[in-house]
Amino acid sequence: MLLTITTTARPATDLGFLLHKHPERVQEFGQSFGTATVFYPEAGDERCTAALMLEVDPIALVRSRGKNSPDFTLSQYVNDRPYAASSLLSVALADVFRTARAGRCKARPELPGRPLPLELRLPALPCRGGPDLARRLFEPLGWEVEARPVPLDEGFPEWGESRYVGLTLRGTALLSDALNHLYVLLPVLDDAKHYWIAQDEVDKLIRAGEGWLHGHPERGLISRRYLGRRWALARTALSRLAELGDETEEELEPAVEEDAPAGATASDEAAAAEAEAAADVDTAAARAGSGSAETAVPEAGATAGEEAGAAAGPEGETGARPKPLNLKRREAVLAKLEELGASRVIDLGCGQGELVGALLSRPRFTKVSGMDVSPMALTIAARKLRLERMPDAKRARLTLFQGALTYADKRMTGYDAAVLMEVIEHVDPPRLPALERVVFGRAKPLHVIVTTPNIEHNVRYEFLTGLRHPDHRFEWTRAEFAAWAARVADRYGYQVALEPVGDDDPEVGPPTQMGVFTRDQRS
Repeated sequence: MLLTITTTARPATDLGFLLHKHPERVQEFGQSFGTATVFYPEAGDERCTAALMLEVDPIALVRSRGKNSPDFTLSQYVNDRPYAASSLLSVALADVFRTARAGRCKARPELPGRPLPLELRLPALPCRGGPDLARRLFEPLGWEVEARPVPLDEGFPEWGESRYVGLTLRGTALLSDALNHLYVLLPVLDDAKHYWIAQDEVDKLIRAGEGWLHGHPERGLISRRYLGRRWALARTALSRLAELGDETEEELEPAVEEDAPAGATASDEAAAAEAEAAADVDTAAARAGSGSAETAVPEAGATAGEEAGAAAGPEGETGARPKPLNLKRREAVLAKLEELGASRVIDLGCGQGELVGALLSRPRFTKVSGMDVSPMALTIAARKLRLERMPDAKRARLTLFQGALTYADKRMTGYDAAVLMEVIEHVDPPRLPALERVVFGRAKPLHVIVTTPNIEHNVRYEFLTGLRHPDHRFEWTRAEFAAWAARVADRYGYQVALEPVGDDDPEVGPPTQMGVFTRDQRS
């Protein structure tokens, strides 16, 4: 299978810098299912074309799928995968052009932000929905779409058309956007994936869809097909798009050096997905204290699964897109901690360490701790924080440890401030008093910052029905949160101030409500 990328922006050979692949070299990248080769059929100042050719080994593909394969029939060996663009090409594209997809270029940092005239060609692409579906998916993104149906047999036109199209896309776009469009939409058009689909695929979809998926008229269809029609995952993805405004985080997919052959395999990808999904389920269920871990999924805006990214404008727009809610929430918490003069901070229910990382990036916070009930979540946090490569001075400021919010723990004491960011709604109401005693009565930090969803604002989310996340045990109105905060403050000797986070809708209030508790020094 073949993908070609052509530009006519002078000097056209700048395409090599953007793709991190030299035009004068032929490079091969091993995949678990075959070999991806990058070469340049033409490379001049006026016109440059890069080609990604994927040679699929059907036997290796079956071996890499193993027990996660949906069946063990002859169709695993005799199929169209070696010839037609599919999720195999999508995975190879993500692997080989990882840095280009992220929009980074160390040698020429100004290049990734420059839109280019591009032409993308895919000679044979499975398209369950025909040329019309290809147009519905790509035209809203600004592409001129040429989708030519491939006949079953040109010698017998009466046999009709096959389910394949020859696809050509033309337009002016950032190369990173173009690659991410293909990465998401190739398996959507094929309506199939060659590897196990787990919770981690939601993160990939949100990350690759930055700046365009949230406003796409077919986002529902894209989410369902990309996630293998797993309705629970699709619902999670749509809820996250609705709440977060389509935010991404580069650190969810650590950068790799691309001049060396890629070593990641499809089975590795599945294993990582299963591990992170297990961590998410474990975290959400343990935070709740009861209920079924099988159906628990971490809220998109919670610290267990929160993502952060730059607020870049969508393709074709001149202004910056609205800042995502979870970024607003984290910025509000960080600003409040600085305003309070806190230097020793603990993130209770830190999940995979997004807030912890933000705290560590600011030297004013001299002691930063993250506590979570899930060992796997803490392992992932350590990986995402790059603990093994962290400078000694920075590492000395950090502590990560396992613990539960409903049990007293001496390691939670001695902090200027504690943060419970999108955590309390995961706790069963009968267990909230235990959390209150542990945090406010035993740990007794000088300040406690609590954020939680405002259920009144849920009517503003087009795709949301019920609570914002399946694992939420409750969501409070502004009056309910105010009553809880006042009762806790009065019982444990704190003063509390309530503040909105996000746009404060005059009718239904802000999407997030924040309580800032300050301990009475006389208590």
